[in-house]
Amino acid sequence: MLWLGFSLFAVAVVFIFSAVQGVMLYRQYKTRTVSDLRAAGNYVMQELVSDGEWKEERLNYVFYDVLHRYSVNVFLLKEDGTCRYPYISVDFNEEVSVIQEKLRESGGISIVYQQEADVYSYASSLVRKGEVYYVYATRSPQSVGMFFGEIQGRSLTVSILAIVLAFVVSGFISMLLTKSLTEVTQKAKGLASGDYDQRFYDGYHFTEINELSETLDFAREEISKADNMQKELIANVSHDFKTPLTMIKAYASMIQEISGEDPQKRKAHTQVIIDESDRLTALVNDILDISKIRSGVDELKKGVFNLSEYLFGVVAKFDYLAETKGYRLETEIDDELYTLADKEKIGQVLYNLIGNAVNYTGDDKRVTVRLKRSGRVSRLEVVDTGKGIADEELAGIWDRYYRSSETHKRPVKGTGLGLSIVKTVLDRHKFRFGVLSQVGKGSCFWVEFPLPKDDFEVN
Repeated sequence: MLWLGFSLFAVAVVFIFSAVQGVMLYRQYKTRTVSDLRAAGNYVMQELVSDGEWKEERLNYVFYDVLHRYSVNVFLLKEDGTCRYPYISVDFNEEVSVIQEKLRESGGISIVYQQEADVYSYASSLVRKGEVYYVYATRSPQSVGMFFGEIQGRSLTVSILAIVLAFVVSGFISMLLTKSLTEVTQKAKGLASGDYDQRFYDGYHFTEINELSETLDFAREEISKADNMQKELIANVSHDFKTPLTMIKAYASMIQEISGEDPQKRKAHTQVIIDESDRLTALVNDILDISKIRSGVDELKKGVFNLSEYLFGVVAKFDYLAETKGYRLETEIDDELYTLADKEKIGQVLYNLIGNAVNYTGDDKRVTVRLKRSGRVSRLEVVDTGKGIADEELAGIWDRYYRSSETHKRPVKGTGLGLSIVKTVLDRHKFRFGVLSQVGKGSCFWVEFPLPKDDFEVN
């Protein structure tokens, strides 16, 4: 179909070109004919006026010269319609009548007029020895037909060659294009079936296909990552569900078989069941929260609120760690900083960032929470003094179920989805965020909250 489309387009172009060429050639022929007739007639008139004797040899030379120079037939006619030169027995009465009429219309000035559809003639008059003569010049219809026939023949030859060449070139281009597209299509089918080892870019002849191939290679890499993340997610979720379910079942069996009559043991065992049930509930809720936010089902309920005051409240929830485990949460929070956002979702962000810092801070158990105004934004920084994050791990910390290579006991229980929730919420708000980390010195997670307009109303 592509080759056929190219070919038909080429044929259309050739026919349009031929038609335009025909019109242009006809106009050129008309202009050239009128010019040649006028030049030939004026030349003969000048010779006849300058040579009063009209010697036979001179007339032969002049008329022969005109015929070969301009391809024009010239006749010297008398008023009675006979031909004074050349000596031919042809009756020109009709032509003389037309000549007389045209000269009267022009006021006696030499004139070129259209005699037939494609035949033009020249006429002028002169008086010699009291007798009126007419110089009559014309280009024969046969010569016109020969001219256009020759032009049409050449045009037809060129057209045929152009069409054949267009068929060949369009076929070659179509072959290259369809071959490239076929290869890309086959590779795309392989990708769709789960073969992520496909390489689309192969140095094709067309820039657009190369760009498409590079885009598909990028998509292949992203799909491969998503597939690996999905498999990892299933494995992690399965593991996280399996552990508490196993413990719930085990402790339920212990209550049934061992501690049913012992109130103290029964209380301890049932508490384990409750804790593991709470862990399962938190895990399910976090997964549902991420799914709702990313799918757009859970719409953001934005409003202006006092971010400084709200942050103080979130930090206060971690006071029990200072009292029971010796953690120090240092705050540097400017007063009266407001923002426009979903208050509940931002609460999840704040809690997860502070909880993450508490879990990964160093032996000094110190976490710093800052909120400072910077231009038109309030910049939040949550800083820990832990071992930091290696450069190769920075890109993956926002993924679901990211686990640091460092193993340690976490004072704040989590599901492994905290930073993924942070990223999802902030992406929906279109807030800028990131992390700065140096191995051996700790990490700084930051978020920029845009300040509301001056005429805001606090919810």
